[in-house]
Amino acid sequence: MSASVKASTPAPRTRRAGSLVCHAATAAALVACLPAMAQPVWLVTPEEAEASRAAPPPSATRSLPVPGAPKVNLLAPSLSGAVPSPTRIQVRFEPTAPAAIKPESFKVRYGALRLDITNRIASAAKVTAQGIDVPEAALPKGSHRLWIEVQDSDGRVGSRQVEFTVE
Repeated sequence: MSASVKASTPAPRTRRAGSLVCHAATAAALVACLPAMAQPVWLVTPEEAEASRAAPPPSATRSLPVPGAPKVNLLAPSLSGAVPSPTRIQVRFEPTAPAAIKPESFKVRYGALRLDITNRIASAAKVTAQGIDVPEAALPKGSHRLWIEVQDSDGRVGSRQVEFTVE
């Protein structure tokens, strides 16, 4: 009986694409062996972005920078024009010696609602004393504002506000 089962099992189907021949079984095996590709992390949903745009602007409290506070430097994306989605977000922290950056203090808030999106960003990349590098951060089309902050070992907080438009 097993001989008849083997005889009735069809041979792997092939498909021609130009000069390439692809075996369906082989392709499935290759896909199963590939490492999982990183998916873009959505920082906010379209609904959250819209709610933030509709909210009244946050109160404009201006304060002087704390002397010796860490600097928050945005390396990517370039803010010289519209930003694609997904985009790379690369931030570097610069402490004032002898203080050190406390990575666990890293916070990111979004828009007029100041929605805490720290965990969404941290789920896509590790926060270190040097900074964070998110290879693919996705945002809906429109204008966006992020508040990024980090604290040093002396308790000083450095922050940076970033505004950009996603095309």
